[in-house]
Amino acid sequence: MLQLIFQTPPDAAVLARIGAGDDVVFLDGAVLGLLKNSRWAQEISRLTGACQVFALADDLQIRGLAQADLVAGLALVDYAGLVALTVKNTVTQSWS
Repeated sequence: MLQLIFQTPPDAAVLARIGAGDDVVFLDGAVLGLLKNSRWAQEISRLTGACQVFALADDLQIRGLAQADLVAGLALVDYAGLVALTVKNTVTQSWS
């Protein structure tokens, strides 16, 4: 399943619904929850061990953030990569 997270900050109940093997993309302001020093850093680190976690590269750039600012284990994805993830996953859940 593809999980699209738009929430700022990400809700604990939403993060708990993410299953092993899911692809998770943080978009818009939700990328701020991926910062190493955020209150969600530990939970995001746990997710990277169970599924693929991505941040939309353009949303990081707009906010002046670099991948080095984020929790380890995350990958960046561009819009073409986001489209590829939607094709790969037959089910998509958006959280906003």
